[in-house]
Amino acid sequence: MADSAQGLHEEASELSALTRDVHRALISLQEELEAVDWYRQRAEACRDDELREVLLHNMREEIEHGSMLLEWLRRCDATFNQHLRTYLFTDLPITEAEEAATSGVGDAGANSPESAKPAAASAVTPAAAPPAFPPALTLGSLKQDREVT
Repeated sequence: MADSAQGLHEEASELSALTRDVHRALISLQEELEAVDWYRQRAEACRDDELREVLLHNMREEIEHGSMLLEWLRRCDATFNQHLRTYLFTDLPITEAEEAATSGVGDAGANSPESAKPAAASAVTPAAAPPAFPPALTLGSLKQDREVT
């Protein structure tokens, strides 16, 4: 069985192409996050400064890959879209973001589910074409502001 079928709980023939693609993205995201952890630990334990910088560079690349996967999931799934807009890029305490987004109070603002209602609220809602989102939420704009450590 191919790695992309890793962890399927149902027969692949019973699943839509979108569900199989979401699965591929989720497995890939797990792998990217695991690699971030490995590189971070290796860099922290490393005694050679130059090697540490290489490892940290690799870690940041894995973070970029994970971010790209999250963005793909957000574009393809209305529920991911809603929750990512609620919790990301806000200064509110994480545990208060949902209440602020649903009540319209606080600085959840443009990130709130109310301001970015998906076409449907089903678990997986494919988009016919990529939706137009504010430029501030693109990966390119995030990379420009990225802090190099």
